[in-house]
Amino acid sequence: MKAFNKARPLIAAVVFAACSAVAQAETIELKASHQWPGGKGDIRDEMVQMIARHMESANTGVHITVYPGKSLFKPKEQWGAMTKGKLDITAFPLAYAGGRHPEFNLTLMPGLVKNHDHARRLNKSEFMNRIKKIMDDAGVMVLADTWLAGGFVSTKECALEPNDVKGMKYRAAGKAFEQMLQGAGASITSMPSSEIYSGLQTGVLDGAITSSSSLVSYRIYEQVKCLTAPGANALWVMYEPILMAKESFEKLSAAQQAELLKAGQEAEEFAYKASIDADKKLVDAYKNAGVKVVEMTAEQAAMWRKIADTSSYKAFADEVKGGRELLDLALSVE
Repeated sequence: MKAFNKARPLIAAVVFAACSAVAQAETIELKASHQWPGGKGDIRDEMVQMIARHMESANTGVHITVYPGKSLFKPKEQWGAMTKGKLDITAFPLAYAGGRHPEFNLTLMPGLVKNHDHARRLNKSEFMNRIKKIMDDAGVMVLADTWLAGGFVSTKECALEPNDVKGMKYRAAGKAFEQMLQGAGASITSMPSSEIYSGLQTGVLDGAITSSSSLVSYRIYEQVKCLTAPGANALWVMYEPILMAKESFEKLSAAQQAELLKAGQEAEEFAYKASIDADKKLVDAYKNAGVKVVEMTAEQAAMWRKIADTSSYKAFADEVKGGRELLDLALSVE
């Protein structure tokens, strides 16, 4: 009995240590959400999955459950969900939050970003520092910077110069592109990208603008005669980063935070290469379908930007506080 009593402190210490180890090893659960199909090769889904896999394989004690295909939140609801503590991570086109923070609309502005390399330079600019400061103040941080390009499709003439869309019915991606196309003389019909195919098929649309991935995944090549591919002088390039709620990030240990940032950097490098590859797949898919494929020259892209100057750019500068300065900062990046 005496021996047992002497052993009690040792047993208690062992039990305490075991309980502490279990507590330290308790898994942190995070939720990640986005609007694109899961497991279908979409760049944005793959980025989120990469981050989740990294945190699992590195034995960080962080488990990320990914909810693709808008199964957890609707696309535009994800920003509010993050700022309210309901969502930890999202792949999110930042312009979707332009209603809350109008400055974000600059991340989908005609001709502002010319190509993938230009987008990389923009990431390191004072313009993006300002955009990220707005995100930071709202309680959101960036895990991976991502820009995806897109192009024009048409059932009639190729869209190379503004006059090519005059009198045509177009679906544009975002308010700024609608303003530019209207400035060029086109009429606008708004619809989600998932309805472009039927719009072209029924004659509701003569043309459309959307991302390279959507132009392929929705088989829009079956309904058009010409594709204006992004090329070196793209008009449509959209910022679609991987975002995280700062509150969720700050709950992690320093080691877990470091691994998460490392995973985000790996996802960013993947997306840069994959976005270039997506443009190549776009061209191949349309050529294989017998669609004419063209690219804008620098001079043709400048013609569109001239239209944007008096429509999209002017509206942004007039309507957004500090908009002119922010726009000029973006335009100053060569």
